[in-house]
Amino acid sequence: MDVTGKTVLVTGSSRGIGLAVAHAFDQAGANVILHGRSPLSADLLKTFDKEPRVLNFDIADQEAVEATLTALYKEEDFAGIDILVNNAGITKDQIVMGMKPADFAQVINTNLTGTFNVTQPVFKKMIRQKSGLIINLSSVVGLMGNAGQANYAASKAGMIGLTKSLAKEGSKRHIRVNAIAPGMVVSDMTDALSEKTQEAILQEIPLGRFAQPEEIAQTALFLAANDYITGQTITVDGGLYI
Repeated sequence: MDVTGKTVLVTGSSRGIGLAVAHAFDQAGANVILHGRSPLSADLLKTFDKEPRVLNFDIADQEAVEATLTALYKEEDFAGIDILVNNAGITKDQIVMGMKPADFAQVINTNLTGTFNVTQPVFKKMIRQKSGLIINLSSVVGLMGNAGQANYAASKAGMIGLTKSLAKEGSKRHIRVNAIAPGMVVSDMTDALSEKTQEAILQEIPLGRFAQPEEIAQTALFLAANDYITGQTITVDGGLYI
């Protein structure tokens, strides 16, 4: 797919991987729709070549998602969403022995159910337009698990199952659905880790470093460009899951 002139919605695009993905598609000539739970700054919007649209809602709030997307599709100058990148998500880390049921539920409701909340109305439109691409940001943790992240790992593993099912349902209508499973990525979260913890993690990564958000964004562009990939999970983790 040539993304020039295509419309791309990237959820959770106010920072980190989501912002890098949005910038990559913008630089490739796409029309970008940014998303955040709260309004985005004017300075952030100025970093794009073409002024992006901005949507604000909590992906876990199904009614808010549906109302916002319904209003968007009703706009006279809106032709539809060609590419959906589901990136928004949260963490509530704790070992299982100490994890509150509410914290488990919140992560599942946001990361997995929230992804479904956004995907379903967009997928319906893609079915009618007989084309589309969906990219779900899962995690290597969804493939290998991680102590202290049972809720997060379960949500990201669920996204992989969702990806495969959507790929099968959408294939006859020329809709491709894939997932990206990043490993450790340079972010505010990794910056907050102690030097000792970072060193311990780096020892487990064969390439010996964390990924840059732009490297995840390059993978999203690759998945957009290759029209013969669907139902796949591309691991971008420096070899962590070898």
